[in-house]
Amino acid sequence: MTRCFPVLLLALLCLARFGSAQRLDSPDDLTELKAALRELQVESAGIRERLAAAEKELKAMRDVPKVAFAASLGGDGLQKTTSGSKDLIYREVLTNVGDAYNSETGVFTAPVNGVYYIRFTANAPSDFPMSAVLYKNSVQIQLIAHEDQSGEGSDTASNGAALRLEASDMLSLKLWHNTQIWDNSNHHSTFSGFLLFPL
Repeated sequence: MTRCFPVLLLALLCLARFGSAQRLDSPDDLTELKAALRELQVESAGIRERLAAAEKELKAMRDVPKVAFAASLGGDGLQKTTSGSKDLIYREVLTNVGDAYNSETGVFTAPVNGVYYIRFTANAPSDFPMSAVLYKNSVQIQLIAHEDQSGEGSDTASNGAALRLEASDMLSLKLWHNTQIWDNSNHHSTFSGFLLFPL
């Protein structure tokens, strides 16, 4: 089919330029048609290149892993520590596209290099300090939800950021020494994130 394409174009050009009943009577007519055919071939090659580039870009977009998770502490009620920090394990999984979040350990592991948006919330009675602190590869990265005690009632705090992560970087949350956090089936205290774009 591709070999017939130039011939077909030439025939169509003849019809368009000279009409079905007219013949190519002069060398100039043939030269003009050959030039037009060359133009069409160049244009066709350009279209093929753009199509190939678009297909490559589409394939790259399809190959990007889909990563999104959201989990809450759930029905565990009050968690409190007065002797050192405590790992927070968000067992109530709401979303885990890509299976990068482990509800047994509370750890999110980045599957690819990229920029991820991470967010977390904390809720607790206001009679005692509340916290949730984000760690990357077991090192605190200064993303903290914290409230001092403030009397009766309850407090809520949240934090989040776009973070550049390498594949296999691990994110988790801890409860600071001498603080508490609370949740129930309404999912007040959550940990979530998703891949914005790979790098």
